[in-house]
Amino acid sequence: MLVITSSDLLKDFPKGYWKRKLEEKISKRNRISGLYNKEEIEKLGDAEYRWRSEVYEPWIKEKPERKSKFETASGIELKPIYTPYDIKHIDYLEDLNFPGCYPYTRGVYPSMYRGRLWTIREFSGFGTPEDTNKRLKFLLEHGETGLSIAFDMPTLYGYDSDSPRAFGEVGKMGVSVSSLQDMEALFKDIPLDQVTTSMTINAPAIVLLALYIAVAEKQGVPIHRLSGTIQNDILKEYIAQKEWAFPPEAHLRIIRDMMEFCSKNMPKWNYISISGYHIREAGANAIQELAFTLMDGFTYVELGMSAGLDPNEFATRLSFFFNSTMDFFEEIAKFRAARRIWATVLKERYGVKNPRALLLRFHTQTSGASLTWQQPLNNIVRTAIEALAAVLGGTQSLHTNSYDEALCLPTEEAVVVAVRTQQIIAHETNVASVIDPLAGSYYVEWLTDKLEEEAYRYFDKIEELGGMVEAIKKGYPQKEIIENAYRQAMKVENKEDIIVGVNEYIAKDERIVNVFKTNPEVEKKQRERIQKLKQSRDNKKVKEALEEVRRAFEDPSINLMYPILKAVKAYATLQEIMDIGREVYGTWKEPSIL
Repeated sequence: MLVITSSDLLKDFPKGYWKRKLEEKISKRNRISGLYNKEEIEKLGDAEYRWRSEVYEPWIKEKPERKSKFETASGIELKPIYTPYDIKHIDYLEDLNFPGCYPYTRGVYPSMYRGRLWTIREFSGFGTPEDTNKRLKFLLEHGETGLSIAFDMPTLYGYDSDSPRAFGEVGKMGVSVSSLQDMEALFKDIPLDQVTTSMTINAPAIVLLALYIAVAEKQGVPIHRLSGTIQNDILKEYIAQKEWAFPPEAHLRIIRDMMEFCSKNMPKWNYISISGYHIREAGANAIQELAFTLMDGFTYVELGMSAGLDPNEFATRLSFFFNSTMDFFEEIAKFRAARRIWATVLKERYGVKNPRALLLRFHTQTSGASLTWQQPLNNIVRTAIEALAAVLGGTQSLHTNSYDEALCLPTEEAVVVAVRTQQIIAHETNVASVIDPLAGSYYVEWLTDKLEEEAYRYFDKIEELGGMVEAIKKGYPQKEIIENAYRQAMKVENKEDIIVGVNEYIAKDERIVNVFKTNPEVEKKQRERIQKLKQSRDNKKVKEALEEVRRAFEDPSINLMYPILKAVKAYATLQEIMDIGREVYGTWKEPSIL
């Protein structure tokens, strides 16, 4: 029973907005803003032309440059220098403004890190819930300021640890959670009213949120005091990470129910973390990450509005999750462009007036794809550079990858280095003392504007395809990402792009680092645990609760959160709930993009 369609999302929004915005961006380039004197700008343009012809070109003729063409990681061709002439069209108050002021290019809060540093949030999860509980406490002791939970593959797909589909994967790449019993062990002795928790879970997000609420209530914590984020971004699953359970329309109905429930009951909870990270890790460039992520976000805004929710209220709890990789200035410009686009579109297209609803608040993770198993200690440097870009770009929360992650899950030694990396940036570099310190850089402002323009090109194309859901069904973003990934791989193969230790500066003797290994008994332990649970619980109560869940899956007028919350409190398992959804909705096959 599919209840949310593309036409439902787009019915109140006539075509043409994205094309108009793109045309506006292009035509704007030729203006000269009030910041510059027309005569002086024209004189500067003439001076740059003379410099090129009389100084620069004769120089490089005698001393050729390293490359015939320089460009960003996204393929944006770069000039040798940038001057006020390149940003003559930018009006400070209109395009940048002050931190905490629309369009929030320079930051979402007036004081940024001068008032409060970003949240240090290391992504953690492996083995049994007890194993991960121990690691979470270890990280908190070493300076982590927010929890971030990684779940294993069976959990991500909505299967229990005793399912045949879970064989060989239980606790391997994240923590195994199949029931309230597991969730209780995961957060044992961690007061949920004193931490913020981020959970990277999508297809079965509604079940994991219900489990988290149930644990909080057992601790005596009212749900309105819970603070944190659940990823719950199913669109990027179809685009990049491929961990869905049902067809898109069914998942959108579930997300709608979560939006309604959280808006009413959990005012501090971010119920969607719109994720570009996985899009980027799948092979997208910065432009594609920016465009596809924001278009997913606009789709969720339309979803909320289609349910009768006010975007002035519900949009305050939408958050974002971006990647930070090695093209330092392009990453910073991407974050700045994202804030400006989000605020502008919500205000103009969706009529949002509440300033807090216009804020693009985001978590950043340094790039896992940039890490190499060769010379793994080099990854400490890569992560530090990527983390610095996130901070200079104005992130609200940050995960720094561990140097051994191209080989294994992080060891305790490596994860401490990752935490210390953030602490060194925060306390030793002084970059947190000035807000948006790269603002006004001719290059950074030009690049911010260029990324914004390229994102609008993608928005316009996606609208032509019928919106993001239809574009996904046609395989458009998937194909774009695959083609870009191939181009990037060929650049590395042909040494157009140098990866230190991989295709150049290769060491003869690689240093062996300690490799983290999960306990091989994890799967056995988790299977035994869930089997004992099913024998000891009140199965009559579970059956009745699951019948209510089935009725809610079949009837879109019933909000799913309430019966699912009742079911998990009765110790119904993750798969028992998700299997009902699979029976009602069926599954989904990805379109061919060849």
